[in-house]
Amino acid sequence: MDFSTLALHGELKRGLAGADFISTMPVQEQVIANAFSGRDLYVQSQTGTGKTLAYLIVIMQRLVSEPALAGRKALIMVPTRELAVQVEEEAKLLGKHLPFKTGAFYGGVGYGAQQQMLRDDAQILIGTPGRVLDLNASGHMNLMNIAFLVLDEADRMFDMGFYPDLRKLAKVVPPADRRQTMLFSATLNTYVKNLAYEYTKEPIEIEIEPEHITVNEIEQTLYHVPASNKMKLLLGILRRENPESAIIFCNTKRYTEVVAKRLRENGIKCDFISGDLPQQKRLLVINNLKAGKIHFLVATDIAARGLDVEGLALVVNYDLPGEAENYVHRIGRTARAGKTGKAVTFASEQDVYELADIEKYIGKKIPALVASEDLYGEEVAREREPAQARPRQSRQSAPPRQSPPPRHTAPAGEKPRRNSQRPSPQQAAQPPRQDTVRRRAKPQRGEPKEAAVLGLPLDERMAYYKNKYADKRPAEAASYRNGGETEGAKGNPRKRRRRNAEAAIDTARTAHSMNIPSAEALENRQEHQAKKHSRRGGQGRAAGKPNETPKPANEQTPVSEPRKKGFFSNFAGIFKKKK
Repeated sequence: MDFSTLALHGELKRGLAGADFISTMPVQEQVIANAFSGRDLYVQSQTGTGKTLAYLIVIMQRLVSEPALAGRKALIMVPTRELAVQVEEEAKLLGKHLPFKTGAFYGGVGYGAQQQMLRDDAQILIGTPGRVLDLNASGHMNLMNIAFLVLDEADRMFDMGFYPDLRKLAKVVPPADRRQTMLFSATLNTYVKNLAYEYTKEPIEIEIEPEHITVNEIEQTLYHVPASNKMKLLLGILRRENPESAIIFCNTKRYTEVVAKRLRENGIKCDFISGDLPQQKRLLVINNLKAGKIHFLVATDIAARGLDVEGLALVVNYDLPGEAENYVHRIGRTARAGKTGKAVTFASEQDVYELADIEKYIGKKIPALVASEDLYGEEVAREREPAQARPRQSRQSAPPRQSPPPRHTAPAGEKPRRNSQRPSPQQAAQPPRQDTVRRRAKPQRGEPKEAAVLGLPLDERMAYYKNKYADKRPAEAASYRNGGETEGAKGNPRKRRRRNAEAAIDTARTAHSMNIPSAEALENRQEHQAKKHSRRGGQGRAAGKPNETPKPANEQTPVSEPRKKGFFSNFAGIFKKKK
């Protein structure tokens, strides 16, 4: 069927003729036949089948011919910026003679130009979900006047995580009974179906089998090649086929840059695009490819959908894609709109395991070949800086290991360094310094603590023991002298203190009655008398008067019997002992 036979507006037919659109594609016939009545559509169709032109014709024809839709707008949602720019260009070409303003709204660029297009009352809006929601939230884009909602490449938007954005978008546009909704997807997807039935009203399903349109019309070839020989095989195929234009697909952003650089080193003018490039750079590269300024493009799957290059002759899968669907989208860049094309795929030991899923998805075996030696091209050796290798020495020729240098010694008249361990000759000749204060020798490791005290004179040794045990009670001192603990040191703490005091008194009396010339007995007796008089508040001889001279140790002093205490004295003594 030709477009000239359709009942379209004259200016729209003029735009179709100017863009060299003559015959309709199968998806275009079914969309046009069912959409002019205002019914919602759910279309399954591969990219490159002409679906973009199909929904643009429906939108423009209804806007220009139906008075009820005058002033209403159309919103077309796409997954990528490149596809948004491409749909904008096709809409401007098709509506060149129609009174419509078209604008594309996507991220990666400033808001100023896009806000100006909204102020100029753009009627056909093409955009990505994120930027459209931002403009709507800021109040610059009013979506309540939308008469058409188109979701192009809906399955791709779900793969990219746009499902939450699409649900938000459905809430800020008019309800389903006040708009016409058309969903286009390359594959049948549960999420797409749920969205279609949730936000559409009794949609008409249109299904175009992908294998009859894209796969069968492409000459496919598979080469089993080691990963190290991929570049040589790519150079040989490009020089043998000599295509007018080609796209080489890689799986990672890094490899797109590496492959493009190696192709340029071998005299092939090319460029690359990936998600890391700025939007202006990506658009410049695509425009150069469409204009013929460059003939070869290295890209990731970002260019696998929506990129329409007229007359693309060859597609090369430098890496097998990880998803079977992406294989169909990659080779679908060629053989578009009923034309033929070629697709060459490399299967190396790194990605050959993906081949079974791809062949199962397309429903056929890809013809496999083994690359012959004459097919490999000559690769120019990449310039590398020679590594400066260190000359190796054998153990026999290696120089002997030198001994460490001697430690630093200060010259005469200078002070030695702090880190020098050996004294200078001047220091060694000087006599050792005599300390003005006599220091006690420190005990050596493994010796008892008391060993250092044995070397002191008798007076100092006795003063040391006196100071050491002065704070101990008489019973504890007696226990230390006797070499063990007294009998009363066990049991209740209050009874233990009382028994220790009684044991000290008995020891002092025994020493005095036996007239033992011992300093220890005198010390015990003086301590006992001092404590006894202090409890009574007296200032006798035991308290230590300064004008009183102690009697000689050999003088016998009669020991008086202790006075018996009464009941009240004993009763009061109990409380004093507790203190």
